[in-house]
Amino acid sequence: MRQARLPDGFGVRIDPKVRTFSGGRVLIGGSPTRMLKLAPTAAAMIGDGYLKVVDTQSAQVARHLLDSGVANPRPMSSPSNQDVTVVIPLHNNITGLNRLLPALRGLSVIVVDDGSDDPVTTPPCCDGRVDVRVLRHPTALGPAAARNTGMAAATTEYVAFLDSDVVPRLGWLEAMLGHFSDPAVAMTAPRIVALEPDAGAIGRYEHARSSLDLGRKEGAVRAGSPVSYVPSAAMLVRRRALEECGGFDAEMHVAEDVDLCWRLHAAGWRLRYEPIANVAHDHRVSFRKWFGRKLFYGTGAAPLALRHEGMVPPVAMSPLTLLAVLLAATCTRLGLAGSLVAQLVTVIRLRRTFRELDQPTRISVILTAQGFAGGVWQLASAMCRHYWPVTLLAALVSSRVRRALLAVAAAEGLADWYTHREPGGLGPVRHTVFKRMDDIAYGTGLWRGAIAERSLAALKPRLRG
Repeated sequence: MRQARLPDGFGVRIDPKVRTFSGGRVLIGGSPTRMLKLAPTAAAMIGDGYLKVVDTQSAQVARHLLDSGVANPRPMSSPSNQDVTVVIPLHNNITGLNRLLPALRGLSVIVVDDGSDDPVTTPPCCDGRVDVRVLRHPTALGPAAARNTGMAAATTEYVAFLDSDVVPRLGWLEAMLGHFSDPAVAMTAPRIVALEPDAGAIGRYEHARSSLDLGRKEGAVRAGSPVSYVPSAAMLVRRRALEECGGFDAEMHVAEDVDLCWRLHAAGWRLRYEPIANVAHDHRVSFRKWFGRKLFYGTGAAPLALRHEGMVPPVAMSPLTLLAVLLAATCTRLGLAGSLVAQLVTVIRLRRTFRELDQPTRISVILTAQGFAGGVWQLASAMCRHYWPVTLLAALVSSRVRRALLAVAAAEGLADWYTHREPGGLGPVRHTVFKRMDDIAYGTGLWRGAIAERSLAALKPRLRG
C-alpha cells in the first residue's frame, strides 16, 4: 500500500461496530473481522474514539487504523470544485443529458458522444451556465472507452464520471472531495439512490434493492468487504492514479467498474465509499428492461474471475464454518450434533487468539455465532442466485430438497426485505417475489457468461482458514 503521510488536521473515528478491550489497546472489527493491538501511546491518542493527526506519529497510527478497516476518515480540508472535470459518456440519451447538465452549473464538463445515432452538439439547455465540450466517437466503442476519451481530454487533477441517466443531489461533489486530502486516495463514490422511488412495483423494489445502491454505511472499497466495488454510474477519481492504472478496460462492456476498483487497490491506492453524497439514478422500471439489465450484470462475473483470480466467489468462508452450516442443513440429530462440534472447534481456536483479553470465551462464542449466521446467509443466497439452476434440478428429483428450497427462498427473501426495507417500499411478500426474479436473472447471466468464457471460475467457492 502507498504510505503517503496523512496531513495535519486530518481525523479518523473508530467505527461504531468495532469492539474495544483492554482499555482501548485491543480493537476487534473491520471486514473481514480482525484483531488490532495498539501500543499504549497509540491507544492514548484515540481518546473517545477520535484521533486527530498532529505529527508524524499520530499520522502513522491514523493510517494503520484506516488500513485495518476499524476507523473511518474525517477530513478537515478539501480541494476546490474548480479542480474537477465532469466526464459524461453518452449513447442515444439526449433526454437524460439535458436533465443532468443543469445540476452541473459552475463545473467544467466533457460529453463523449459514443456513436449516437444522431450526433450530439452542445445541448441547448446549457445557456452558457455550464462549460460543456463535446467529443465524439464515430462508432460506439462502449462506456469504458468513452470515459477514457474524456479522461484523456481533461486537464484538472480530479475527474468525476457521471452516466447520462443520473442526477447529482445538492452537495454531492463537496462531500466526496474532502477524501482527497488523503494523498493515498484514488477514488471516492457516492450512494446511488432512486430518481423516482415510487415508479411502480419495480421502481419501489429498486428503491430498496438496486444493484447500484451500496447502502447507508461508509467504508473502504476493497474486494471481500461489504463495499467490494463502486459503480461507474457516479465516481470521482484522482486523474493521475487512473492514468497510472491505464484507465478503464475498454474491452469490458460490463463490470469494468469492478475491474478498475480492484486494479487501483492492487496498485496500493485507497478507495472510499461516501454515502452522505447522493446521486439519483433513473432506474429501469419496465420488467423486460429491468430483468435484462440484471442478466447483463451477471455476465460480468466470468470475465472478472479470469482477470482477478479467486476474487469473485459466490461463497467465501472457512472450511469449518461451511462444514457447520452444511451439517446443520441436514436437520438431523447427527447433523446438528456435528455442526455443534465444528463450531466448538472454532471457538477453541479463536479463544487461543484472544486469550490475552478479558472474557476470551465470550468473545470467541460471539464471533463464531456471527460467522455461522453469515455462512447460512451466504449459502442461502448462493442457492437462490448463483447456483439456482443446480438447486432447481436437485429440487425436481428430491422432495426433501424441494421443501428445503421453498423454505430457504422464502426465508432469505424475507430477511433481505427486512435488511433493505425503505419507507414507501414494497411489502415483504412482493419484495421476496422480485428478489427471486432478480436472482434468477443475475444467475442466468452468470452461467451464460461462464459458458461464453468456458470457465467456471466465477462459480467456485473460496474457503479460507
